[in-house]
Amino acid sequence: MTAPTRIVCIRHGESTFNAAHRATGRDPLHTDARLTERGHGQVRAARGRLRDIPFDLVVTSPLTRAIETTMGLFGEHPASPRILVEVLHRECQESSCDVGRAASQIAAEFPHLQVGHLPEIWWHADGEPNADGIHVEPRHLFDARVLEFRAWLSARPERTIAVVGHGTFFFHLTGQWLDNCGSVELDLAAEPALA
Repeated sequence: MTAPTRIVCIRHGESTFNAAHRATGRDPLHTDARLTERGHGQVRAARGRLRDIPFDLVVTSPLTRAIETTMGLFGEHPASPRILVEVLHRECQESSCDVGRAASQIAAEFPHLQVGHLPEIWWHADGEPNADGIHVEPRHLFDARVLEFRAWLSARPERTIAVVGHGTFFFHLTGQWLDNCGSVELDLAAEPALA
């Protein structure tokens, strides 16, 4: 298959975790954090710069802040791209906000999205939790997931793809840190960052 001609990676808007962590420097224990009002404003501001790109597909992480960002950016996009929920580019699980919700809960809140292909527990849940009760994802598993997602994108038939996801994952995928609702184009021919 031919690799897509254009892949645009877009970080989610500000989450309740982002805001609380910035204020205190500590994990506020916000499991599967949602967007703040500021985050929703960032999504509205970003919508215009993506409006004229004829996306065929939008791939969103199943974490709620990414889904909320996806719906705000692409719910009424002129190209009406297909929206696909994919677990491979969920965030590196290091904090409470990276722990997800069951697929059945996502389906109940977002019935217009197809999530039947997701396992009920799709986030990292192995090993001993840390002091905050978080199952931290080992680096070798995370790195393997980044490479698997690159391969998955390379095999897609669509020509223009938006990927809505997370800061740490995108840094390891692209080599760039993104601000909330920031974006970067991914060159699949370049070496993976995995820094």
